[in-house]
Amino acid sequence: MSGVTVVLSGDFRQTLPVITRGTRADEVNACIKASQLWQQTKRLSLSTNIRVQLHGGESAGQFANQLLQVGNGQILPSSDDQIKLPFGQMIETENDLIMKVFPNFAQHFTSTAWLCERAILAPKNEAVNNIN
Repeated sequence: MSGVTVVLSGDFRQTLPVITRGTRADEVNACIKASQLWQQTKRLSLSTNIRVQLHGGESAGQFANQLLQVGNGQILPSSDDQIKLPFGQMIETENDLIMKVFPNFAQHFTSTAWLCERAILAPKNEAVNNIN
């Protein structure tokens, strides 16, 4: 009897599945790694970050490496449960984020092309509703 080939992709360092009205434990349990089938899978990992190679530059490589460190738990939260990221620009408030992504909104909101070039992503609808 032969098996079935299924290709799954993703990064377990990223957002877990969102479970409506679920707890953090529910989200973890919904992850494929919690399945009994996970132990029977053959896993292959990619080792070259093509995005960094295509966009080049030393800062792109540093950014990618620092994100990996966060994902691998090598950059730990501070006493106030925040992760201090040593790279990039940080925005303090939701309003600052909106102003950065959608500058001069009143002048451009009728331009479909302008709007299509911008997005604010959030892992849960609650955060989206707060921003909107």
